[in-house]
Amino acid sequence: MCGLSGEIRFDGRTADIGAVDRMTGTMHDRGPDGSGLWSLGPVALGHRRLKIIDLSDKAAQPMVDGDLGLAAVFNGCLYNYRELRAELIAAGYRFFSTSDTEVLVKAFHHWGAACVERFAGMFAFAVAERDTGRLTLARDRLGIKPLYLAHDGARLRFASTLPALLAAGGLDTEIDRVALHHYLTFHSVVPAERTILAGVRKLPAATVRTVEPDGTMTDRRYWDPPHTRAALPGTARWPAGEWREAVLERLRTAVRRRMVADVPVGVLLSGGLDSSLIVALLAEQGQNGLSTFSIGFHSAGGEPGDEFAYSDLVAREFGTDHHRILIDDARLLPGLERAVAAMSEPMVSHDCVAFHLLSQEVARHVTVVQSGQGADEVFAGYSWYPPLAGLPRERAAEVYAREFFDRPHDALARILTPAYRTDTDVSTAFVRDHLARPGAETALDAVLRLDTSVMLVDDPVKRVDNMTMAYGLEARTPFLDHELVELAAACPPELKLASGGKGVLKDAARTLLPAAVIDRPKGYFPVPAVRHVQGPLLELVRDALTGQAARSRGLFERAYVDRLLAAPDEHRTTLGASALWQVGLLEMWLQTQGVR
Repeated sequence: MCGLSGEIRFDGRTADIGAVDRMTGTMHDRGPDGSGLWSLGPVALGHRRLKIIDLSDKAAQPMVDGDLGLAAVFNGCLYNYRELRAELIAAGYRFFSTSDTEVLVKAFHHWGAACVERFAGMFAFAVAERDTGRLTLARDRLGIKPLYLAHDGARLRFASTLPALLAAGGLDTEIDRVALHHYLTFHSVVPAERTILAGVRKLPAATVRTVEPDGTMTDRRYWDPPHTRAALPGTARWPAGEWREAVLERLRTAVRRRMVADVPVGVLLSGGLDSSLIVALLAEQGQNGLSTFSIGFHSAGGEPGDEFAYSDLVAREFGTDHHRILIDDARLLPGLERAVAAMSEPMVSHDCVAFHLLSQEVARHVTVVQSGQGADEVFAGYSWYPPLAGLPRERAAEVYAREFFDRPHDALARILTPAYRTDTDVSTAFVRDHLARPGAETALDAVLRLDTSVMLVDDPVKRVDNMTMAYGLEARTPFLDHELVELAAACPPELKLASGGKGVLKDAARTLLPAAVIDRPKGYFPVPAVRHVQGPLLELVRDALTGQAARSRGLFERAYVDRLLAAPDEHRTTLGASALWQVGLLEMWLQTQGVR
């Protein structure tokens, strides 16, 4: 829902409303239903609106409440806004709209920045206080909604997308070498606050940042599940059956919450366990004729490009209004180029292309969809989790890096030119420090905490937001309901690892889904043409890596690029991704964004 932007100045000058207007204009696709600007002295706010809740102009943003002395811009959805509204009315507040944005404004006035702890939803927001000159920025617990920042001492600018900050101008676009190391090592994950550009940072998930008129900033992290058995009192002696029932009940609540909207809500149905379970729970709750959507591609490199057999099975089982979308090869290349343009940061996964093309079709039918993203990180569904079972905590970083990192640190000397290398292995140091934090009883607990708070935020969640919002489509992720995540974090590791991963979730699904869906091999959004980089795509990547812009930038060693181009399908990362696509995508993104 929407795109926000703004600026606060610390040098006594008036905010640059022209720059905020330019930022807002770049986010038309995120909010095609309206736009607005507001400024007062050193602060300016901008907004593009996607109408989801309260479709009237009363819910337009920036929302200014003169009586309370607050102006706000908000991206996301507060699923419990009706309950909060009733509580605020009982406290004496009067409302002029039925929007969740106004609930946010009143909640901020009533509870201050601690209001975030009462929100159930996804959000990034900025609230300007007229009387104090203070600005508050905040982001939801799982970082589902993005917030990018550019601070140069004289001012702070912020926006829902990185390209919006580029449009404002005056940005340091040097490559951040630490971020580059993460990109090439940490499976393309660049943890907050860094981005690939030195002049752009992002507010970490679950963080409130208070910005004073003199430029002083303070951060407060308001949510951090400890991943211990004692985190949820009363669960220590639960048998497996109680965990199964608790997970199913929390997921029921999460799915029901995400139906809150004044527009139709559909489901992205891959045919895997996670999205199929969402469909089953919605059917259980009486959702008839639910719109579901699946995507497929033609095979390439001997690899199939669709999983329609499973999504069709689920659609028949629950009687959904199912849309099977087969993408012709002729649409793949232009779709890929548009997907790269929609990325706020370089994202290697070929899921991006699938989500982008799927979103284009889905947006013709609905404005909101539920998606199964996040279940693998929360319930231990990936291949790198079983090797951590029973491992001493002190070996967690070593094994995690061996299983998940794309390549070791010393390999970068053959990939990057000297100007872009780091002296030390910054990615392993980041992971080791994170895993060593207090809490997290086992090695697996520590890695799941890392993946939930870092990898999930800066890879799959970001992918879904960027690709769906490129077509004004709001994606909601029930597996990232914070109460469900808290429950999963406390769940014993052996219950999550059972049945080949996500054991407790599979057990919960057995009363609702066919066994063929639950016990099938793990799937994904397959885009074979991207995994194998061949034909026109290979030429596109070759042009990007050998053209004038790439030669001037000089990121990659020429010999390395030549080896990749000579044998595109031979060079793979640890998890089997194309090494050529990884370096090619980065250069394509930099060129697409006009970074010189």
